[in-house]
Amino acid sequence: MFKKPIINMCLILMLPTFTAACNAPEQPSNDSKNPEETPAHSESDPTDREEFTEIPNESLQKKDSGEKVKQLQLALNEVGYELNPSGDYDETTTWAITDFQLQHDTLLASGIYDEPTKQQLEQLIENKDVIKSGEGLPLKAEPAFTNSGTEIIANPYDQLGLINKEHALPEDYIPEDLVIPDVPFPFAEDLPKKQMRQAAAAALEELFQAAEEAELELFAQSGYRSYERQDSIFAANVQAHGEEAANNFSARPGESEHQSGLTMDVTSPAVDFDLVIEFGETEEGKWIKENAADYGFIIRYPEGKEDITIYQFEPWHLRYVGVKAAKEIMSQAITLEEYLEADK
Repeated sequence: MFKKPIINMCLILMLPTFTAACNAPEQPSNDSKNPEETPAHSESDPTDREEFTEIPNESLQKKDSGEKVKQLQLALNEVGYELNPSGDYDETTTWAITDFQLQHDTLLASGIYDEPTKQQLEQLIENKDVIKSGEGLPLKAEPAFTNSGTEIIANPYDQLGLINKEHALPEDYIPEDLVIPDVPFPFAEDLPKKQMRQAAAAALEELFQAAEEAELELFAQSGYRSYERQDSIFAANVQAHGEEAANNFSARPGESEHQSGLTMDVTSPAVDFDLVIEFGETEEGKWIKENAADYGFIIRYPEGKEDITIYQFEPWHLRYVGVKAAKEIMSQAITLEEYLEADK
């Protein structure tokens, strides 16, 4: 920046009551500016950037908040992300964790900050390594919709993802960690519907073990279901019952939680292994309602909440959300929709 020289001039004004002095010392050019027009600057002004101190040891997930979440956000910034360290485990933090997990083959993509994710993040920070954020899962995806007009969710890996008649899974989404849980089925064939995502399958095994110890006869009936399979099922239900009726108990393709790999329909010999409302009155059905949350499951479509879920009561339909969320949902007798909407 260059300053023009200031030329002092002595002017004598021929007025009877005013005299101008021409011998005043030269002043810097910015003295004539209004102080409010001059940008304030101080070398001692604190920087807005918060510094990372330590990586959290606790498991964290969507809806958590506090100092531990803030430290997680700062830790992610250390390895290449640019998160606002708000202390709220929001959708953006869920995206960042999912993206981070997808970029490491040893991690399961869930959006949950768990021990394996912590160890991998810690290693990157110690080695001063960075990753390219968004390489596993783009932060912002172009809005997309199913043929029926339902919005397609951007993060199908999210363990707490909302899948319903307003939020659908992508047509090409197939979970990469599908396994068959070691639990009883009322059929012998190794069909795809025996499968669940790995974390959900492990939790289901624990739930079934506890049910067996309680001398109950619990069977798994239907888990993972592909987009194409759901399309066929919904079309058959529409043909048999009409679209409006079918939509009360059957999901359009993309809108089914079964495609997520986080759901299992359960049953018992007391109802001839059928998926019927009467299952809720069996000993197995009552036990499920009381104990499912201890293993991370919720009854996804509870009685009395049909106006929210837009599905009939299904006491057999278990959705895995993890123990923390499941206990909050089941203890409050609310739906996943209500749980996720509570802090918005």
